[in-house]
Amino acid sequence: MSEIALAKINSFASEVMQADFVPPSEESVFVLTSSQLQEIIRQATAPLLLELQALRASQEVDIERLALDIALDRQRLARLEKVEPQPLQRDRGDILRALLAANGGKMLAKDARQKMRMDKATFSRLLDTLKDYIAIKPLHTDKRKLVLMLKIS
Repeated sequence: MSEIALAKINSFASEVMQADFVPPSEESVFVLTSSQLQEIIRQATAPLLLELQALRASQEVDIERLALDIALDRQRLARLEKVEPQPLQRDRGDILRALLAANGGKMLAKDARQKMRMDKATFSRLLDTLKDYIAIKPLHTDKRKLVLMLKIS
């Protein structure tokens, strides 16, 4: 079968090339034991293994650096997102906490807003700045109404 394939291949070549063509021999050129072959493979792959280990080490360092950068960015963002109350809000916050304390530490949000004569948007912003001091929960009998409670520090 291989002779037929060689004959077909050789028929495309020129006469000079066909005369110079020597079919490949099936004899072995090198005789190696399995341990010799393993040693040759080990020597050939050793530099690649060292390079791979170096790449892994540098990749681990990069990952640690990125994780640290992400953590620091999150801390910076948290500091930027923290809303500091304005002086007027600070005064109103003190008034609201005193109003809640006078009512036993709990009061409906609507009643507190009306007593302080504030519109809904301003009162909502005030509650956002006071979330460290005042807890907001729905009323257990009517979930549409909110109850303001002083947080115990």
